[in-house]
Amino acid sequence: MTETPTSDITRLELDGREIILIGTAHISQNSVDTVREVIAAEQPDTVCIELDAQRFQALRDRNRWESLNLIQVVRKGQVPFLLANLALASFQKRMGLQTGVKPGAELAAAAETAEEHGIAVELIDRNIRTTLLRAWRKTGLWRKLQLLSTLLASLFEKQEINEEELDKLRETDTLSAMLEEMGDLLPNVKQILVDERDAYMAEKIRRAPGQKLVAVVGAAHAAGICSRIQQPADPQTFAELDVIPAKSMISKLIPWLIPGIVIALFIAGFFFGDRQAMADAAVAWVLVNGLLSAAGTILAFGHPLSVLAAFVAAPITSLNPTIGAGMVVGLVQAFIAAPTVRDLEHVGEDLANLRGWWRNRVTRVLLVFLFSSIGSAIGTLVAFHWLKDLIR
Repeated sequence: MTETPTSDITRLELDGREIILIGTAHISQNSVDTVREVIAAEQPDTVCIELDAQRFQALRDRNRWESLNLIQVVRKGQVPFLLANLALASFQKRMGLQTGVKPGAELAAAAETAEEHGIAVELIDRNIRTTLLRAWRKTGLWRKLQLLSTLLASLFEKQEINEEELDKLRETDTLSAMLEEMGDLLPNVKQILVDERDAYMAEKIRRAPGQKLVAVVGAAHAAGICSRIQQPADPQTFAELDVIPAKSMISKLIPWLIPGIVIALFIAGFFFGDRQAMADAAVAWVLVNGLLSAAGTILAFGHPLSVLAAFVAAPITSLNPTIGAGMVVGLVQAFIAAPTVRDLEHVGEDLANLRGWWRNRVTRVLLVFLFSSIGSAIGTLVAFHWLKDLIR
């Protein structure tokens, strides 16, 4: 293999085939222009794009929110996945506003330019749900809390960026330093979000049809893909990158552990403890769980009936791992304060500022789900202060 780097474009010769790798910034007008110019000039057999089918459809369908069934999202427990996607999209959206370029514009431009010239398009990235679930299930509890705090902090962060800074971002040394820092903080997450996808996309490019290929990927992946594309991946190893790890036994047991302990304490208090203390503890359990979950719902600007639902549901759902307070309260919010046409049409725009998350009824349902769940979880932990007195 020979390699000729030119700015953010790397030309590779591999087994008699020519691969032109374009490293892009996802919110850069320069990247959009470069992608269009290279594809038009090179006329490759195939254009490979750093997208999976789901993100490709979302990028092409600007009205996708209008078909969102929010009730089904809540009912199927997909809110955390959707929230993670929206938090990341919100961060990119705010940076994109600084340069006037929509996030992923260069990827959309690659597909559009390929279609204009009758060139085949290959989607080479791993399914986003698989990537996020692999990251989540391969990360310990402390690292998960760090990851969640990072995602939440991204909602409040004001990022100022311009084209000059984006040009610097595309430099290999700068990106390497960023990835090393990420690796120190969240090594498993960096491995799954970056390293695994580098290997996955490198193999997908190798398997793409045609003698001349143009591959459009984020600049953070360019170096990793170049280093991995030289040798074909072992079929079994490649297949494993698409596997969602099963939940660990501890992950399966923890949701049942707290309810089990609470129920055991109540039973022990009934037979061996002070009956009045047990009654007081039961009242405390209801009040703390209910009030904190309701407070979370209020913080999310939930409907009054959603607040009431949180107060009633939290003490019960805290003892039932199969259904959470957030699911019940989120469904009530989705029914009572259903998103309007305006909400569905402007979700993308409202993600760009913090106030928009509360103003838009779609994202408000998600916030109601999140904050009522957090309130209930805190309430469960606080209530142990009273429960420990049951068996004295």
